[in-house]
Amino acid sequence: MDRDTLLIVVLVVLVAGGLFFGVIEPMLSGDAKAEKRQKALQSSARRTNDRSGDTVNRRKQVADSLKEVEQRGKSKRVSLEQRLQQAGLNISKSRFFIYQAVGAVVMTGVLFFATGEPLYSLAGLIIGGLGLPNWVVGYMRKKRIKKFVEAFPDAIDVIVRGIKAGLPLGDCLRVIGSEAPEPVCTEFRAVVEAQTMGLSAGEAVDRIGVSIPTAEANFFTIVINIQQKSGGNLAEALSGLSKVLRDRKKMRQKIQAMSSEAKASAGIIAALPFAVGLLVYISSPRYIELLWLTNTGRVVLLASAFWMFLGVMVMRKMISFDF
Repeated sequence: MDRDTLLIVVLVVLVAGGLFFGVIEPMLSGDAKAEKRQKALQSSARRTNDRSGDTVNRRKQVADSLKEVEQRGKSKRVSLEQRLQQAGLNISKSRFFIYQAVGAVVMTGVLFFATGEPLYSLAGLIIGGLGLPNWVVGYMRKKRIKKFVEAFPDAIDVIVRGIKAGLPLGDCLRVIGSEAPEPVCTEFRAVVEAQTMGLSAGEAVDRIGVSIPTAEANFFTIVINIQQKSGGNLAEALSGLSKVLRDRKKMRQKIQAMSSEAKASAGIIAALPFAVGLLVYISSPRYIELLWLTNTGRVVLLASAFWMFLGVMVMRKMISFDF
């Protein structure tokens, strides 16, 4: 067999194989039938979608509303004004800076008179000027948000009962703003005031998500915005939201109960160095006094405190659960 004949045979085999895998093999494996069924289902779905154009438009409106609320709710860097607002502090940024300066001066003076070392007193600038004021604001912010989340499902139930009784949404918000506990009443009073200035209900409730950056507040914002743009039974939607929030509260309490053992162990481990140091000081004070009477002991004490702080932060991260 010469070279040209061999080349022709190879080409014929390749063409036959291509025809087999491209035409005959799909028929044998059922792919052709599957494609026909998919085309039939797609055409049927198109006819169904054509007949239910209103439903598609409604779903599109809901999806657009969700995307819009999600884009607005994407957390950027929280400014100092927002942190003060979330903590419930009615002070300006300049007033907060004044408090920081006062705290830095006071802490620096306390450390200087306690130690007599200018180097240690410089740490008061950081502790009193940056650490302590920001910690207080963070603590008050976290406490206020927790109180809001605890009382928020009851406020939603008030809206549900009011709407079922025939009251408009604005009147239900006014009832919450006047009778609900803090900080729920303050936030809903702000919503009512925003509506009085001409904002819609959806735009007004968006402020709750800014001042209370939690998933519960974002859920409420999404429900109100969707109902304002696409309609629907608001009482039913809020009733489902109330159930979801209460289930989240139960789950949070269950997580706290299950993690209580780990938190107790972390507390014991963190308190153990202080307890051992106190017992050693009671039994043999000259042995442990070297830690703060000598320069080497002070360096060791500061290094140990730093590593202990890192260990406490790691344990705190391990026993803090979010969902």
